[in-house]
Amino acid sequence: MDHILIVDDDKQLCDLLHQRLRAENFTLGPVHDGLGGLERALSGQHALVILDLMLPRLSGLDVLRRLRAKSAIPVLILTARGEEIERVLGLEIGADDYLSKPFSPRELIARIRAILRRSRRTAEIATPAVSGDIRLDPAAREASVKGKPIDLTSVEFTLLEVLLRNAGQIVSRERLTETVLGRKLGPFDRVIDVHVSNLRKKLGSGEQGERIKSVRNVGYLFVLRSQTA
Repeated sequence: MDHILIVDDDKQLCDLLHQRLRAENFTLGPVHDGLGGLERALSGQHALVILDLMLPRLSGLDVLRRLRAKSAIPVLILTARGEEIERVLGLEIGADDYLSKPFSPRELIARIRAILRRSRRTAEIATPAVSGDIRLDPAAREASVKGKPIDLTSVEFTLLEVLLRNAGQIVSRERLTETVLGRKLGPFDRVIDVHVSNLRKKLGSGEQGERIKSVRNVGYLFVLRSQTA
């Protein structure tokens, strides 16, 4: 049974989700303020954190910043409709995905299952993927650039693996969303684009230019070294 932590000051919502998640073989531990939530999230006792951004004592974004400095635990953020800036900031800081309130418990459970499947994913191809000065080892869950390790979130690691395995080929946003996030690409859904942007920053530029090219209205292409312009 997976233990889920929810950090949200809406006690009625937490009670509702406790009942729904228990029926799906999850246990839910609620915390109603940011500082308490951060402490519990760092305890190592949970498989995933559901994090509201509007919290007393410490904002959800600050909780996420401090959490990401010490832990790679999967995080699903909750935002109010219209909070696009906060949503994007959460993804840039290291959240795995988001849901806008109000949401259906069924959709929340689907997102939880998708995140947990990906975070526990055993690579179908266990051999390292190498392109130029980038090396990714799925078995060890390690990645490096020019021989130096880089710190990737679980989403970023899976994203890089998919792009490396398909280096030189365009991978559609639909396929990336389904493979990396475990769900369908929705209208106006920019989550995968934010994760690509974060990954680009961590990889840096190659000797011959950008490593991941955007193909407008289609998807992304990891540039083979010999193809880099």
